[in-house]
Amino acid sequence: MAYERITIDPNRMSGLPCIRDTRVTVSAVLGQLAAGLTISELLADFPYLDRADVLAALEFAAAALQERELPLAQPA
Repeated sequence: MAYERITIDPNRMSGLPCIRDTRVTVSAVLGQLAAGLTISELLADFPYLDRADVLAALEFAAAALQERELPLAQPA
């Protein structure tokens, strides 16, 4: 699947996935959402992003997790 809004450049942000060739990483967007910011609040902090960018970051992260085995704690 092609992600038009997500770019990876080894010379930008150490190759982390970014939003549309900016220096805003997918992980930064996810971190802000995980910290409790709403999409509206996040967009106010990053006025050069739009709602489609945030949704693209979420979609990219969901797809990335489908491709990896994560070391999660085992239930007690």
